[in-house]
Amino acid sequence: MAPPTPRLVIPIDLKKKPSEQKLPLHNRWHPEIPPVAEIKTGEMFRIEMVDWTAGAIQDNNSATDVKTIDLSTVHYLSGPIRVVDADGNPAEQGDLLAVEICNLGPLPGDEWGFTAIFDRENGGGFLTDHFPRATKAIWYFEGIYAYSPHIPGVRFPGLVHPGIIGTAPSKELLNIWNERERKLEETGPQSLKLCEVLHSRPLANLPSTKGCILGKIQDGTPEWNRIANEAARTIPGRENGGNCDIKNLSRGSKIYLPVFVEGANLSTGDMHFSQGDGEVSFCGAIEMSGFLELKCEIIRNGMKDYLTPMGPTPLHVNPIFEIGPMEPRFSEWLVFEGISVDESGQQHYLDASVAYKRAVLNAIDYLSKFGYTKEQVYLLLSCCPCEGRISGIVDAPNAVATLAIPTAIFDQDIRPKVNKVPLGPRLVRNPGIPQCTYDGSLPITKNPLLHQQGSSCNMDAHS
Repeated sequence: MAPPTPRLVIPIDLKKKPSEQKLPLHNRWHPEIPPVAEIKTGEMFRIEMVDWTAGAIQDNNSATDVKTIDLSTVHYLSGPIRVVDADGNPAEQGDLLAVEICNLGPLPGDEWGFTAIFDRENGGGFLTDHFPRATKAIWYFEGIYAYSPHIPGVRFPGLVHPGIIGTAPSKELLNIWNERERKLEETGPQSLKLCEVLHSRPLANLPSTKGCILGKIQDGTPEWNRIANEAARTIPGRENGGNCDIKNLSRGSKIYLPVFVEGANLSTGDMHFSQGDGEVSFCGAIEMSGFLELKCEIIRNGMKDYLTPMGPTPLHVNPIFEIGPMEPRFSEWLVFEGISVDESGQQHYLDASVAYKRAVLNAIDYLSKFGYTKEQVYLLLSCCPCEGRISGIVDAPNAVATLAIPTAIFDQDIRPKVNKVPLGPRLVRNPGIPQCTYDGSLPITKNPLLHQQGSSCNMDAHS
């Protein structure tokens, strides 16, 4: 007997706005956001999702939508979904929810995606001090492959995955999140030296009623106002899973999520066709609408049995992820190294973030020698199947990070050669990538050596 067709529990109509969907979406974490569907353990079910901006970024040759996007509204999530066992008993606080990804992909008829750099005054990214201008690349899907007219000369298989999958926090856990993130926002710029190097803006995204969507809770009511002022933004990953952006979490994977509220209240969204480790441009995966087909099991008391708290309360735990057997296979890689010395030459002590930034900058500068603009390479390294590693974290004072790029995704040989660097047969320099001017006043980091030599490069964001 053929297996039953997965039950569609959350449908999406891409012709309708988020507020018009049959089952309302939400963009915050809170224990009181009511579930919109219920599933039983063991059944396979299907969830459909809009892209994380719900269509705000368009398939066109303009980056104006990237520059002006309202980031208070993201991420748009499908759910919450209440999970019960075969006897109808719900998941309980302290359980583990085992979620298996059986199938996934882009929504039929919507086989395209986008990668972007946000304006430095509106979101920024990992290298926002080098690349402050809003920039966009559109990707089209050919089966398992992606290609972009804005970044010619590359084609690679995608490893489709959800950027966000998580359970609802309890009120106690929500309070922990809000307290520690508010403290970071208030004291971080003065106390954290890393802020001087990574230029993150903002340091945390605190609860806000602006752009808030709470599913079935009616906007404008006293209940909505109270919850909106408490609900956590979906931007970072936390103890509940959430926005972990693990690129290998694809078909055949399992996620073991802590359960903090009755029914677990599972939500998901932010579908990616492909992503590089770190998603460095922030809007760095190939973002798309999509679907997941899942199965769930409840491991009773699993938090106590399998997760050891790394903090002051039993709630300070993190999910476990079991990677599936499906992934692109590459045999040849070009690897770029970075150490924890920043662009000014300042030594940092075993700082993996600074080391990874150096590795990414080294890769960008190198690949720009083969006919690309640096913005094109930055976007490419955000979404292609590159591999980031912390290669050394004990040899004081330098942490060592590496970024490995599969050479097969290019239509030319990008390895160093005795002869002059050639351009590939189809690759041409493409300065017409959709991009806006940067009108802000924040300082831009320059390459000191190139600046001394009178050179101009896109890493300085001025060419």
